[in-house]
Amino acid sequence: MAAGNATIWKPSPSTPLCSIAVTKIVARVLESNGLPGAVAGLVTGGKDAGEAIAESRDVELVSFTGSEHVGRIVGKTVMNRFGKTILELGGNNASIVMPDADLSMAVPSVFFGAVGTAGQRCTSTRRLYLHRDIAPEFLERLKKLYDNIKPADPLVDGTLLGPLHTSAAVKTYSNTIDHLRSINADIIAGGNKYTDAHLAAGNFVEPTIAIPKSADPSAQIWSTETFAPILNAAVFDSLEEAIAWNNAVPQGLSSSLWTRDIRNLGKWIGPGGSDTGIVNVNVGTSGAEIGAAFGGNKSTGWGRESGGDAWKQYVRWSACTVNFSDSAPLAQGVNFDTAT
Repeated sequence: MAAGNATIWKPSPSTPLCSIAVTKIVARVLESNGLPGAVAGLVTGGKDAGEAIAESRDVELVSFTGSEHVGRIVGKTVMNRFGKTILELGGNNASIVMPDADLSMAVPSVFFGAVGTAGQRCTSTRRLYLHRDIAPEFLERLKKLYDNIKPADPLVDGTLLGPLHTSAAVKTYSNTIDHLRSINADIIAGGNKYTDAHLAAGNFVEPTIAIPKSADPSAQIWSTETFAPILNAAVFDSLEEAIAWNNAVPQGLSSSLWTRDIRNLGKWIGPGGSDTGIVNVNVGTSGAEIGAAFGGNKSTGWGRESGGDAWKQYVRWSACTVNFSDSAPLAQGVNFDTAT
């Protein structure tokens, strides 16, 4: 809208009421500033509504946030009509903790990254790589935080852990827990659905810390995103090893390194460092700061939202040459005079 466009928002079919409420707020702001509220349109619905938007030539740019599977379909559909896309897909985000890290900062940040919003942010922390020298202490501190968190209604002040947004998400959580158990992972926190009477009817699940036997990044448990509060942890011996694990998965949205050594920072943000779209140091993976370009690489998609240059994706580009001289210069200064 800031670039002069009207918008159509097609939200997730599982959260239409939130979308309607936000659209009403935006419409009031527009109308109070002399613009029609319809500039911010809203279309609720399922697959048919999404397909219609992706196929319509009236929608010049489609910005899609969702799964990698659906993102591939959207990208192909829009490209078939030579439309433009911004794709913000899966995020299998890792935090790496070095032995010189300030654990009083790193532990609560990893906790929030993995458990905040019940692990339902695209930037939620899914993978945790701990240097061998600090791994036992870090996990002990982190487990204490996990053991003390209490789930509750997210509309109640002070609630830090709410439910997953659908029963299908609970099923995905349970399937992942079953897989962890089948590969003999050590589940040191969580791993179950809450059974308390006041929670059992909802989609509440226990935030989970698991330590798989293998840290092979090509294994399903490491290379697949589970949109739930499940954190898989592994131990490394060198920063180079941890960076290789960070980069080995298909996704590339957000990553975080915890260190106080400037040499580690240089390796992390340099050409041989993290290959994600968001590369943090002493800041967790979870978040989308409005001043920074937001988006990922690899199978996370392409394009950037927020940041100083994001508006450039929402405009048409034209090169314009204006000549007020007495002659028309030819391209590259070519002499095309037949009289000579």
